[in-house]
Amino acid sequence: MSSLVKEDLEKKLFKPLSQNLYEFIEIEFSVQDRYYLCVSVTKNEEVKIIMVKHYRIGLDEKYEVTKKWSLNDLQMIDGKEADTDNPFFDLHFKKVYSLEAYSCASKYAFARTVNKLNHVYLKKDLQIVNFDSTYINDDSIWSSNNKDCLVLMRICFYAFNLVCLSLCPLPL
Repeated sequence: MSSLVKEDLEKKLFKPLSQNLYEFIEIEFSVQDRYYLCVSVTKNEEVKIIMVKHYRIGLDEKYEVTKKWSLNDLQMIDGKEADTDNPFFDLHFKKVYSLEAYSCASKYAFARTVNKLNHVYLKKDLQIVNFDSTYINDDSIWSSNNKDCLVLMRICFYAFNLVCLSLCPLPL
C-alpha cells in the first residue's frame, strides 16, 4: 500500500515540482484528513521537508502542500523519549512543530532519511536527540536497507545468544 501511495505522490506532486521523493511517513494531524511528512531533493540538490494533505474528490486522489521547509533551516529533531516506543517527535525550525507519526518505526525512518540526506547534501551539524542512535546511524551493525526488519533482527540476535548461553554447561 505504501509503495502505491509513494508512486502516486511522486507522479502527482513531486515530479511536476522537479523533485525526487526519498521518504514519506503518515502523520496524525487531523481526524478527518490524512497527512504525510515527505523528504525530497530538488534538481538544485536542496533537501525539502514537506507536509502534504491527502484527500479524495470522488474517485480521484488529491495532494496539497500545506507546509514546506528547507533542511538547511532545520535545527533539531527531538524524538521526545529514546527509551519508550512512542511516535511523537518535534521538528525545530524557527518555530517548533510537534508531530505524531503513524508509528515509532516511521518516526525512525524519517529521522534516518533526514540524517542521511544531511550527510550527503549539507554536512551541517544537525542535532537528532532522544532517539536510539543505534537505529539512526547507517554505520551501526543494525543498519539495514529494509527498515522494517531492524527490530526483528535485533530480537533474533538476543534470542540466539540466550539459546547459546542456555546450552553451555555450568561449572561445578
